[in-house]
Amino acid sequence: MRVEIWSDIACPWCYIGKARFEKGLAAFAHRGDVEVVHRSFELDPGRPKGDTAPVLEMLAKKYGRTLDEARAMEAHVASNAHSEGLGYRTEGRDHGNTFDVHRLLHLAKARGRQGELLDLAYRANFAEERSVFDTGTLVALGVEAGLDEAEVRAVLADGTAYADDVREDEREAAELGADGVPFFVLDRRYGLSGGQPAEVFTQALEQAWQGRALQPLGADAEACGPDGCEVPGA
Repeated sequence: MRVEIWSDIACPWCYIGKARFEKGLAAFAHRGDVEVVHRSFELDPGRPKGDTAPVLEMLAKKYGRTLDEARAMEAHVASNAHSEGLGYRTEGRDHGNTFDVHRLLHLAKARGRQGELLDLAYRANFAEERSVFDTGTLVALGVEAGLDEAEVRAVLADGTAYADDVREDEREAAELGADGVPFFVLDRRYGLSGGQPAEVFTQALEQAWQGRALQPLGADAEACGPDGCEVPGA
């Protein structure tokens, strides 16, 4: 069985949802027969490359909140991340265009290192003081993931490298009706959105394995879309 996961490195619910999915997969009896493929989805594709802003300022502006309210929003996300054993910094992070990250993830996929790079990029973006919008950081992350440094630099220097792969992922997401992430597709027959609890993922995998249509398994989970991420009480 193949599970495809559309996500964006800038999406905190993708970061949390990945951890929850992996816990759900670990509890699935046929986990050894599941192929997981990560696909690209940009939350802010129109943002110019190099145009970054502090996350708290971005949240306050997007939702018309004060900085203190933005901090409270981030604290809610951090609490969810910490409950999954994930690091999460509520301040000091930045937000920007993730197209280069996605292009590099496609290189990593071609070299069999996609999972390694994705984990490193998530950790750098959410838990460490390393900006994934900095070319030097991306090169370092690529090397840490096991990629060839010269090849990483060449891909980042050529804005067309793997660009079609990113756009194809995004086209497929649109065709499948995905307007937010994380978005999980099981065997191209069943879809599940948001950072669901681990047990929901396990149930979904079991139902897909048995060939049954997915039944509602609880409330909609928190996710991110083009207009932003879920905001409690908004």
